[in-house]
Amino acid sequence: MERLKDKVVVVTGAARGIGSALAKAFGTEGAKVVVTDINTTAETVDAIKSVGGQALGVTMDVTSNDDIAAMVRAAEEAFGPIECLLNNAGLFANIRLKPFWELSEDEWDLVMRVNVRGGFQVTKGVLPSMRRRGRGKIVNISSGTVFHGGVGHMHYVTSKGGVIGMTRSMARELGGQNITVNCVAPGLTESDGTRENPDLHVARAPTIANRSIKRDMLPDDLIGAITFLMTSDSDFITGQMINVDGGRYMY
Repeated sequence: MERLKDKVVVVTGAARGIGSALAKAFGTEGAKVVVTDINTTAETVDAIKSVGGQALGVTMDVTSNDDIAAMVRAAEEAFGPIECLLNNAGLFANIRLKPFWELSEDEWDLVMRVNVRGGFQVTKGVLPSMRRRGRGKIVNISSGTVFHGGVGHMHYVTSKGGVIGMTRSMARELGGQNITVNCVAPGLTESDGTRENPDLHVARAPTIANRSIKRDMLPDDLIGAITFLMTSDSDFITGQMINVDGGRYMY
């Protein structure tokens, strides 16, 4: 369909899981995809190129301004100014569940630094490129845990609540610059990391039981909503949160 034809799209946390699935989908839609992660991006980049797409892999820590600046330079040299950004990088799959009174300050700060500050830093670093392009689409990834609290990972839940607030403030400040900012809140998603975390197995059955669509949620279930937010079809939508969870929560 090529709904993103020739758009330069940056995806953070795209080595595997949700980020990889979205990066591959953007490639099939004609985007020039900048695949970033702190880990190797080779598998995702190769998958995009194998079907005729355009992709550039960049090793990047979302909390490093130097890494972010280098990514923007590489993206512009390869493809031109950036138009779309998916702030997907975050800590979740490796978190072991424990009551909040057992969390250390270091654990708290790490999750906040990556899940909230990382999106802030990457967005700030990409903005000059979007301004050169003359338009922009930013999508942040929140979480359905915000709506029910979530037991055993309060630092994660709090960070994802912060993403919603950050999205709204960004949307207010960027609306006059032809840049929209929205976020998507996925339900429990069967990504590689989620399946590998033994603490999360107990959440699967009750989550499915409370959904209107009673099945596992897969990374591909996010493609439609997020792609829509990257296209011109959503040009008059900003500051919004779209809940994609099979109908577990309805607002």
